[in-house]
Amino acid sequence: MQKTLTDENKRLCWDAIDTVLLDMDGTLLDLSFDNQFWNQTVPQHFAKLNQLKPADAEAHLAPIFAAEAGKLNWYCIDFWSDVLGFKVAELKEAHADKVRWRPHAESFLRRLADSQREVLLITNAHPETLRIKQSRVNLAPWFKHMLTSHELGSAKESQAFWDALNSAHPFDPERTLFVDDSEHVLDAANAYGIQFLLTLQQPDSTRPIREQTRYPSVLHFNEIFEGLPGVD
Repeated sequence: MQKTLTDENKRLCWDAIDTVLLDMDGTLLDLSFDNQFWNQTVPQHFAKLNQLKPADAEAHLAPIFAAEAGKLNWYCIDFWSDVLGFKVAELKEAHADKVRWRPHAESFLRRLADSQREVLLITNAHPETLRIKQSRVNLAPWFKHMLTSHELGSAKESQAFWDALNSAHPFDPERTLFVDDSEHVLDAANAYGIQFLLTLQQPDSTRPIREQTRYPSVLHFNEIFEGLPGVD
């Protein structure tokens, strides 16, 4: 059965939460931009530069991508610029008009800000990717800190990330909510002892809603507004 926060005993207890850690892509921002960029735009650009058919480019890149999945290199556009032979940041900048908020994400951030809780953005995205997206959607006002895995030296899938995060910005895992669209990342947070974990049922608005999740989930953030200040 799908686990949601509206199921019995799964309501979010805001009184027990002091710190809120939020992912960026697929959580606050629509993952459709990233999926389209990496699954279509990058292979097409690589094919054009190397005079390959699109299918041949995709077949060439698939094992290279797979080898880095879940590692810091997976999220590093400097690494991919070297591997692919073109400046990924420039290509991303050229298509960044497609960067979009997820529904109710801004309203959620307004409520969190008014609640006086400590709110941090923690993302595996490269700092340059964060800059590009920040230039399209104004994330900065809502966060005390915006941190990338590159700054902390490890991807969120690693326990080293959580150790480094807590060292740089101490938080009590038992009084922390972490929201991320990746259940592999949530597994790492769970192993670290973070008490409140939440995922999204539709990180990419162009793809079907996930029918099952291993962690409590919501379709949109308005499902967990109850208990937060109403500021709209």
